[in-house]
Amino acid sequence: MTPASGRGVREAEAAGEPTAPAPPPWPRMAVAVLSLIGVFIAGYLLLHRLGLIGRLLCGPGGSCETVQESAYATFLGVPVPAIGVAGYLLLLVLALAGLQPGLAADRRVSVALVALTVVALAFTAYLNALEAYVIHAWCRWCIASAVVVALTFVCALADLATVGARARAAAASAASSNAPEEP
Repeated sequence: MTPASGRGVREAEAAGEPTAPAPPPWPRMAVAVLSLIGVFIAGYLLLHRLGLIGRLLCGPGGSCETVQESAYATFLGVPVPAIGVAGYLLLLVLALAGLQPGLAADRRVSVALVALTVVALAFTAYLNALEAYVIHAWCRWCIASAVVVALTFVCALADLATVGARARAAAASAASSNAPEEP
């Protein structure tokens, strides 16, 4: 309902009255927030890896330094935290772009978010398997990043599930505003 006339959005649009913009899609907002958290986690680990900060704060019994100083802390010659920072930044930029009104109902953004999070989830599973079965040590920051990746994946799936509804709503809105007036 619009506050000015008490009519529904479609009726208000048909009458040429202004309507409130649709709220941004919550799953994309969640992906953006989670990606920003991931940037901070991976950035912290990258700063340690580059020697820009001292000892990692991992808590009692944590094995963060063991994991970060292992031979598996690089992948194809690139520090794993750098891959994390790049991946999280890519997700953040894509999610923020997808929040723009022109892309809010674009299925391609949702598909790209799901594809990127699937890759991130697979890479995270590989790294966690290394921690469990090869390194025999757990990095709490890595576990936190794994949780962030898993939650980001769930939100990306939710976005993909809701993008169809957003697209249908936008199409219905456009069709109703272009429909001929009834007598």
